[in-house]
Amino acid sequence: MADVTILASGLGFPEGPVACADGSVVLTEVRNQRCTRIGADGKVSVFSQCGGGPNGLAIGPDGFFYLCNNGGNRYAAGHWAGLGPHPDYRCGSIQRIDPNTGAATLLYQEVNGRALSAPNDLVFDRDGGFYFTDMGKRYPHRRDNGGVYYALPDGSKVVEIAYPMLAPNGCGLSPDGRTLYVADTEGARLWVFEVHGPGKVKPKSEHAPHSGTIIAGLGGNARFDSLAVMASGNVAVATLNAGQITEISPAGEIVRSEKMPGTYPTNICFGGPDMRTAYVTLSDSGQLGMLRWPEPGLKLHFG
Repeated sequence: MADVTILASGLGFPEGPVACADGSVVLTEVRNQRCTRIGADGKVSVFSQCGGGPNGLAIGPDGFFYLCNNGGNRYAAGHWAGLGPHPDYRCGSIQRIDPNTGAATLLYQEVNGRALSAPNDLVFDRDGGFYFTDMGKRYPHRRDNGGVYYALPDGSKVVEIAYPMLAPNGCGLSPDGRTLYVADTEGARLWVFEVHGPGKVKPKSEHAPHSGTIIAGLGGNARFDSLAVMASGNVAVATLNAGQITEISPAGEIVRSEKMPGTYPTNICFGGPDMRTAYVTLSDSGQLGMLRWPEPGLKLHFG
């Protein structure tokens, strides 16, 4: 098992960590319906009372935080994972959060007249737009389709990239920006899309739902959650049930597997002066962990 230091505990299903320049980490608490800052000293404070079901988080070109909000989940006493939509659930959304006040404003809640179901993760490209996934809400005997989209941070444009998909979760861009990686949770598969420009990917063939290609996957009961791209171009994928971070090369080879505490590591991000400090959300135990990674993560375009 990797040597993991626990920075904070008592979190309500933490997700979406963002490593900040001051050494703090801002993350989401899906169950507690808020965004939280973890100081370098481990001090926990509320960052934004955004409501709903805050999930993926990223800093945009204007210094504001952009949030994938799944609209809220229902929980049972003693059960840490969501059990379907919250009774007040209407739809999912993309929100913009003021870094000074924590005020959250609505940016998008539909694409092509279709309501967003459960936005999950996002990544900004060098042009200042962002790709985001919608995992789709799960119900007792059905689920909404998932999809991948591209949007501008000023609220003026959102377009469909891939639809439908089963359960698209984490997403990231290769160092050259020419490849979009998307982790599919239920199939534990890593998809790649060939990027032809901001918000444009390789066209799909006539009968295919989208133009993505699977390059890697795991068997057993493994499920993929969020991901982070390394400076080398490898992709580190948080792997549920297996309780590990799985690093995969662009060719689809498993480079390494680092065992984490617990069975539900959901997100990983990188920070520190050399980008080798990895922060991992351990959602089943409600903790944020920190460890040294063998190689540096890719520095994101903003933040």
